[in-house]
Amino acid sequence: MQPDSPHPKTPVQDESLHAYISRLYAAQDDVQLDLLTAAEREGLPQISVSPALGKLLALLVQISGARRILEIGTLAGYSAVWLGRALPTDGKLISLEIEPKHAAVARRSIERAGLADRVEVRVGPALDSLAKLAGDPAFDMVFIDADKPSYPAYLDWALRLVRPGGLIVADNVLRDGDVLSPDIQDAGIQAIRTYNDRVAQDPRLDGLILFTRSRGHEVDGVSVARVRDGSPV
Repeated sequence: MQPDSPHPKTPVQDESLHAYISRLYAAQDDVQLDLLTAAEREGLPQISVSPALGKLLALLVQISGARRILEIGTLAGYSAVWLGRALPTDGKLISLEIEPKHAAVARRSIERAGLADRVEVRVGPALDSLAKLAGDPAFDMVFIDADKPSYPAYLDWALRLVRPGGLIVADNVLRDGDVLSPDIQDAGIQAIRTYNDRVAQDPRLDGLILFTRSRGHEVDGVSVARVRDGSPV
């Protein structure tokens, strides 16, 4: 039996820990802050990734040596700026967005961030845009952060488009724990359950879910999976 601590711990709010991590490791600059302000002013949903997740995405790019990235879901371009800044100067990020208004906001932010030479936003339904990429060179990393009911279909395309050894990353895969509630029959939650099950069971993938905090959700998660070397895609 362990003796009582002379310094009893006080409960720490999740939001305080998240702010602590962001302050230490993912401080935002004026471009990123102005991007979020512009998105709110234009009436875009306030669902961009958190600064901490943006920093994680940047680290994954740098650790993996990714040079070609595909993003499914641009929104205001916040995550695209994190990803684009982590690329080498001759790298390429293609970001897919269905809403022309969102794409216009993102392009302005990407240009202000000095990334117009390496970040391209393509407008249209993602599944249509993905089909047009089938003959392009393989991607080193795919980041999925779009409509949840389509996650399993996006995983199918990611497995086709990412090289062996590359990464498939997906945001919002826990949703306040709703994935654990069988009574919740929402199409998006069901699709996320399917996505998580497939990543866990597909022999071509080696993955894990990391706990995160997303805007609007107390608990969420990001799925990070590596396509196994030599795996047929």
